[in-house]
Amino acid sequence: MTDFNPSLARVGTTELRVLRVGTGAPLLFLHGAGGLAESAPALAALSEHFTCIAPEHPGFGGSRPPEWLDRVSDLANFYLDFIKQEGLSGIHLVGHDLGGWIAAEMAVRNTSALASLTLISAQGIHVRDVPTVDVFLRTDEDLVRDTYYDAACADAVLSRDRTDEELNIAITDKEVTARLTWQPRGHDPQLMKWLQRIDVPTLVVWGKNDRILPVSYGTSWQDRIPGASLKTLPNCGHAPHLEQTAATVAAITRFTASTGSTA
Repeated sequence: MTDFNPSLARVGTTELRVLRVGTGAPLLFLHGAGGLAESAPALAALSEHFTCIAPEHPGFGGSRPPEWLDRVSDLANFYLDFIKQEGLSGIHLVGHDLGGWIAAEMAVRNTSALASLTLISAQGIHVRDVPTVDVFLRTDEDLVRDTYYDAACADAVLSRDRTDEELNIAITDKEVTARLTWQPRGHDPQLMKWLQRIDVPTLVVWGKNDRILPVSYGTSWQDRIPGASLKTLPNCGHAPHLEQTAATVAAITRFTASTGSTA
């Protein structure tokens, strides 16, 4: 995938940008707090196996936050409406970080259109007595270094020149993320008790060296979702789909094949 050129879609009164690329079974990818563009390399790899549908969350990418957007569960309901409007079924739902939280909220509500669920370093739950990184108290550079296990990966990200527009978008993305996740920080106390409602095959992918949300968070997701499996990646931080793209995509393709709904 060389061109990152989302098209426009509308759900109700809300317009959003949606990247569609690849062939195969439908995979709905929900990006993390860093925005849609940062996941382009992972989407390129996934598009070799799936028809990837990757929306940019309302309020991200420089778009104006809609009036109805107050909490993560609002986005979950919005994307369930998106799925219905698009007439999608047999979807492999994949979410990273904030997107994983949204995906879990969706699956708690309605799995009728889903073939599987994959959570990559997902926010959304709180594990008592496990130290985490408060992303709102870190500088931009510190947060990049917190994200990657491999210092060379962090250096590569930090060395990229960003335009004024990209810098402004990063600021507004952070503002919307704060609006959604500030209090309680990075989780919904009500979500964990309903994870037992998720009734589709579920894969949890986690970096063994995740400093932002340690791997015990991945174990907690696995323990709470019936039948979920956990894939941990060594020498990997909070963004497995970016730091170890090939291993993450291989895990997802093997998992989806095992569900009987293949790419």
